Amino acid sequence: MTLKLGVPSKGRLMDKTFDWFAARGVTLRKSGKDREYAGAVDGVDGIELVLLSAGEIPRELDAGRIHLGVTGSDLIREKLSTWDQRVVEVAPMGFGGADLVIAVPDTWVDVDTLDDLDAVAAAFRAQHGFRLRIATKYHRLVREFLRDNGVADYQLVDSQGATEGTIRNETAEAVADITSTGETLRANGLKILSDGMIHASQATLFRGRRHTWSEDQRATLKTLIRTLEV
Repeated sequence: MTLKLGVPSKGRLMDKTFDWFAARGVTLRKSGKDREYAGAVDGVDGIELVLLSAGEIPRELDAGRIHLGVTGSDLIREKLSTWDQRVVEVAPMGFGGADLVIAVPDTWVDVDTLDDLDAVAAAFRAQHGFRLRIATKYHRLVREFLRDNGVADYQLVDSQGATEGTIRNETAEAVADITSTGETLRANGLKILSDGMIHASQATLFRGRRHTWSEDQRATLKTLIRTLEV
């Protein structure tokens, strides 16, 4: 049985993944047709390439439909509860870096920390009769982070578009979003809380825990790890 390796199917993340493996002696290549989400692996025998969206890879790893996968560490943590019991981090890959952060309007001059946010949230509810809204795509990570830091009296609102624009559109009072430089947040009149870093994400090679591995698959994995030197 072959070992299935899932990698992002398009864009910069796919290109960087291909480059990372190639620099370590393993060549990933797509099939001849652009619309086919499969490919081949040269350099280690017994590996099948599967091309997926980065967001699908955590689920496919957890289900055992792929054995290895490259995706953002933020997506693994967001999509898999008790993620460290379901996948193993094989190697951080050093690209695709972005920080998941809490940001508030820069006009909130007295709000710099999570304690400040908690106080503002309590005052907001008392004044408006509903909880302060934080727009995000990362509900699990944000909820766990705010719980661990004692922030209450808020509600998460789902944002699948431009999260940083929700405050200007008056659909949220704060945001929790991914940023590489902070420029887009600043351009939208937002500032990152000084202790508002939730997770520093990067592309990472993961191995699923739940699949029953054959001896051939285990041997292939050992060969791959040795070839990659991770």
